[in-house]
Amino acid sequence: MPKIEETEKNEKEKTNTLVKKRLKTDLTVDDHIIQLFTFDYNQKCPVIGTDEAGRGPAAGGVFASAVCFHQTDRALIEKLMPLNDSKQLTKKKREALYDIILENSLNATVCIEVEEIEQINILNASLKAMRLACLDVIKQLQVIQNLEALPELSGNASDDGFKLIPYNGIMTLVDGNKMIPDYQYSQRRVIKGDSRSAAIAAASILAKVTRDRYMERLDAEYPQYGWAKNAGYLTKEHLDAIDKYGLTPYHRPSFLKKHFAKQEQLSLF
Repeated sequence: MPKIEETEKNEKEKTNTLVKKRLKTDLTVDDHIIQLFTFDYNQKCPVIGTDEAGRGPAAGGVFASAVCFHQTDRALIEKLMPLNDSKQLTKKKREALYDIILENSLNATVCIEVEEIEQINILNASLKAMRLACLDVIKQLQVIQNLEALPELSGNASDDGFKLIPYNGIMTLVDGNKMIPDYQYSQRRVIKGDSRSAAIAAASILAKVTRDRYMERLDAEYPQYGWAKNAGYLTKEHLDAIDKYGLTPYHRPSFLKKHFAKQEQLSLF
């Protein structure tokens, strides 16, 4: 057997042994859910995963969620078997996983609304939502740390004796190729992270389901734009409705400059 193949086999066996020992399950590294959690375990410290939903649409706020699976066991892993990038799952599967994640993790979801998106741009808005969601989860983790007195998370004590997680005592996995600005904790960019990390995949589901429900509520207020179906993306039907009815307070004008410029040019003929 070539050395490379032998090394890969040994690594695989080592990972399978770790999985069985930690989770007491017969699942192996060939199972996608195990690959997701193994990626997180390999960070060698508690992990927060974060992802956003709603950067591309021309209507509605942008959402970001952060998730930390601070406790995992066989039962939870098996419940999360379908976990993957939220865009690869059916609505029914996302909804089912949403409840499981919400009940079995430390999590937070933040929305940056249209007015602020227009002020600071969509990239900065999505990164700000990620930062706020992650900081919320870190606060939750610090409370648990102090309640349970977990030695591996102990950091510096504040004046009132509350122990803080050190900046390098947690790893934040950020989906995509951008780092979160003004964020002091350790972080790592993960391209296509929602198909590689359990925490990021879970965050992608929370963000998408929460935003989809938000757009359904807006659709009830402005049904002519079809937001329950298009989630604010510029489908032909959505653009036709904009031309007929105009913009709402939930539209992002900066996303529609090209469309209006085109319409203005067409009106000249």
